[in-house]
Amino acid sequence: MKELTLPLSDEAIASLHAGDTCYLSGILYTARDCAHRRLFDLIDRGMPLPLPLQEATIYYAGPCPAPEGKACGSCGPTTSARMNAFAPRLFDLGLRGIIGKGEMNGAVIDAIRRNKKVYFAAIGGAGAFYGNAIKECECVAFPDLMSEAIFRLRVEHFPVVVAIDSSGKSIYQK
Repeated sequence: MKELTLPLSDEAIASLHAGDTCYLSGILYTARDCAHRRLFDLIDRGMPLPLPLQEATIYYAGPCPAPEGKACGSCGPTTSARMNAFAPRLFDLGLRGIIGKGEMNGAVIDAIRRNKKVYFAAIGGAGAFYGNAIKECECVAFPDLMSEAIFRLRVEHFPVVVAIDSSGKSIYQK
């Protein structure tokens, strides 16, 4: 099991291979479909973004409200293919990595390979488990979207698998 610190360095990304299991510790940002559309609107208008894109890893998730004594409630991954239209451009703009579940299309794989970035898979159905790895949770943009807002998460030992590595090799391909 590899231990990685976020934000990910180019060296850390280059050391990863499809199928590697990793623990992530540091800062993640959540964003789902609605938040991506709003990010693209900001990008298209030349406006500042609510996250440091060149350092960020985006988790395709929407955190549930925190129960007493916890930083966050359940926070499981959503289907990554829903972000196929957004991921290539974000990688081209400097996004370091993404986390979700399931396959992504060829355009995303090409963007990962072209930019030497990474896609991690999280375990579907393990939202409560992932919620326990979240030590801080703060809404940083679009609060009207509620759980689909952009949240800044500080995570410790957040388990993932390298689904698509920086060379474009994928665990979903034979």
